[in-house]
Parts: sequence; C-alpha cells; structure tokens
Amino acid sequence: MALPDGMTVRPATGADAAAVCALLNRVDEIETGQPGTDLDEVEQELAHPELDLARDSWLLHDPDGRLVGYGLVRDRSGGERIDLDQYLLPDQLAGGLHLFDLMEARAVELARRNGAERAVLHLLLNTEPTTDTGSMRARGWRHVRRHHALRREVSPHADPVPAPPAGVRLRDCAAEADRRVAHRLIQQTFAAHYDFKPRDYPQWLQDIGAESVDWSGVWVAALDGHGDVAVLRTGQRPPATAWAYNIGVLPEARGRGIGGHLLRHFFADAAVRGLPTAALGVDTGNTTGAMALYLGHGMELQFAVDTWALELPTA
Repeated sequence: MALPDGMTVRPATGADAAAVCALLNRVDEIETGQPGTDLDEVEQELAHPELDLARDSWLLHDPDGRLVGYGLVRDRSGGERIDLDQYLLPDQLAGGLHLFDLMEARAVELARRNGAERAVLHLLLNTEPTTDTGSMRARGWRHVRRHHALRREVSPHADPVPAPPAGVRLRDCAAEADRRVAHRLIQQTFAAHYDFKPRDYPQWLQDIGAESVDWSGVWVAALDGHGDVAVLRTGQRPPATAWAYNIGVLPEARGRGIGGHLLRHFFADAAVRGLPTAALGVDTGNTTGAMALYLGHGMELQFAVDTWALELPTA
C-alpha cells in the first residue's frame, strides 16, 4: 500500500518517547475510555538493547506533522515467532496499511535471519480497535485468542491484609536470591500457558525493565514441606492502578487456597499503597480456573484484547 500524499514515515528514536506515549494513551482512551500507558514503559521499550529502532520501528505522521501511527516489530523468540505492535488513530486506514507492509516485510526478514522457513506474526488489539480488522483479514490475518482485563476497586477497609493459609509464608523479593526464585517460579507455573515464551534470568530482567521494578511488590510463597511454590508479581499502571502481572502456583500446590490468598494480598497491598483500583489480565482459554477465581473475588471485565496471527513464508 503506497503512503498517502503528504504523509511521512520515519524510525522512532529515544527522543520520541513522550510523543509515542501520548499517541498510545490517545488510542487507549478511544478504545477503553482511559489512558493505560506510562512514559517509563515507552522509554524502556525504545531503549531495549535487543531492539534496532532504525529497522524495527516506524512513526507515521499526517501532512500537518501530527503523529497518527506507530509500528514496532520485536523478535523475542529467536525463531519463527515475531511480535508486532501497531497503534493508529481513527480514519488513518491507508497509512496503517502502509505500516503493515513495512512491519510484515521486516518480520519475514527477522524470521529468515533466524533460519525459520516461515514467519509467524502475532499482534494484540483491543476487541474494538482503531485498526481496521476487515482489512487485516483481507491480508490473511486471523483471530486466534482473547484475553480479558479485569478490575476491582479496593480500599483499606474492604481489603485488610489477609491471614495466610496454614503452612504458607510470603516474602518479598528485595533480595537478589529471591528475585531469581520468582523468575524460576514464573517459568514453571506459566510453562503450559498459551503463548508463554521461556526466558532466562537476564532476558527476563530486561523484559520487565528490572531497573524500575519495585521489588517490594513481588512476592514468593513458601509452603511447609514443599518449599517455594507460588509467585505474585505486581506493579503500577496508569491511571493509579495496581496491576498483577503474574499470579502463579505450582501444580502440586494448587487446591490449597494459595492462589486466592495471593489475590487477596494483591488487593490489600494496592489499598495500602493508596491505589483505588486493582487489575490484571487473564486468558479466556485458561484451564486452571483462574477466571472463576478472579470473578469470585469481585473482579469485573474492563476491556478485552484479541491476539491476531499471520503466517508468511520466508523463502
């Protein structure tokens, strides 16, 4: 798709972080009703050592110089799987299709470099996105999965710090050794989940932006006679929302109330920190009972996100 007259495309740089963050939040507001992107997240993304901004990112400007689109391609697998991001303001279909041309071509190049016979592209979009999904289907993209973002209001009165189940003890990850335990437990408890990508410890630290993580919001749960069996990793996302990135319990320790305890601990900690809302994302195809657990603790649907996929040959 040719770039419309007057529009321009160029790679992003670290200096563009604020403009990109503003665009992402504008798209968030259109799709979900509120901003959901923090400037630190964008700065970390643009500074990621494995990202070649000159070849893996694109900023789309309209004839007036306004930033109206952003594309990013990331090779996290070292194989055929390539992840794409696209954020586009409404009524920018032609420019968005041009971005798809650029992103798809770069994804094929990356998969070919990895020695793969095909490129498997994945893109996350809101269920009511600003991107035109009809045009995506015409390009061969297909919907493959849905995730729900759930939320719940919290308060110190309604969410006191819960007493742990018998034999269970929580500790935060202020110590380096406990951060390594948290990493190991995340790798183990999420290994069978859809779209899980194993990462070694240094890769994981890079991906979560470890330099800005508040490790007092990451906990490991130990069970008498079993050792460390569960992990809870939380953080903060705009607007003033506590976010649970991971709640994982080893299979042999499930059914003891540990997952529910971690969830209630998450609510209580958010309230102690003065945050009015706690939220998390869950795969609707999750077979561990996570959705029922979250709904049973008063969480409600905020918005949903779809995974779209496209397979392209590399030869």
